[in-house]
Amino acid sequence: MIEKIQQFIQQRCDEYVSEGTDNEHVDAKRNLMATRDAKIINVRAKGRVLMKEQHLDETKVTYSVHWKFFIKHKNFYYMEEEIEKRLATFYKDEMTTDGLIVEQEIAEDLFEFTFDTDERIPFQYNRLQAVKYAERWWSEYNPAYKKFENDCTNFISQCLRAGGGPMRGRPNRTKGWWYQENNWSYSWTTAHALHLYLQNSSQGLKARRVSSVEELMLGDIICYDFEGDGRFNHNTIITGKDANGMPLVNAHTTDSRLRYWSYEDSTAYTPNIIYRFYTIVDDV
Repeated sequence: MIEKIQQFIQQRCDEYVSEGTDNEHVDAKRNLMATRDAKIINVRAKGRVLMKEQHLDETKVTYSVHWKFFIKHKNFYYMEEEIEKRLATFYKDEMTTDGLIVEQEIAEDLFEFTFDTDERIPFQYNRLQAVKYAERWWSEYNPAYKKFENDCTNFISQCLRAGGGPMRGRPNRTKGWWYQENNWSYSWTTAHALHLYLQNSSQGLKARRVSSVEELMLGDIICYDFEGDGRFNHNTIITGKDANGMPLVNAHTTDSRLRYWSYEDSTAYTPNIIYRFYTIVDDV
């Protein structure tokens, strides 16, 4: 079984650098590269079995794949990385199915979410520290914080905190932005709540919404509403820029490093996607 998974991974590596494939996910990444005048020069991948479940002649194998894409963008070279979680099904020793595990965010009830004004908290955002944290922990989970099944917003909150973001509102989960031992605000862990907080906060950690992604700097935040239904379900942090000065981002859930900001190569992407661009604002 392990050999079959390794063969599958190698086949995918070959598809990313070939001239044409019948794999939608591979084609989406290749097409996104083409629209940017970029090219995947080489791909390396490493699989790791996470869990095996066997029932009679059927075996289900949950495994992760760490992808490394060596990309040439004009005269600029960089390494994009992703860690996928996948599920393969075997009948006896033959692989019958293999697919990406898509982890959905659990919706919190936000009808009481508030943005009460507190005493002013002076704050200057340390973008370098936020980016350093995002680089250190993009593929791992800091044991100082609880790990969530859908960890994207928890990770972004940790990055903002590493940049000096002041917490406020505890112990009320519907108020402010904070984490304390085994308790936290909705805005710390839920994508839509963090979007609302960045949009509305006038004290402590604050942000300004800008109209274009080009205005964002390292350490700034992008919020994603994949379905375009008004509820935001993903967040990323800017950790680099490509040859055109466009953002490259880090994220959790599908753990990603220096991924192109638009997520057009994501299985969650739809033509109805809505983005919100937030630049973190100092209050000194």
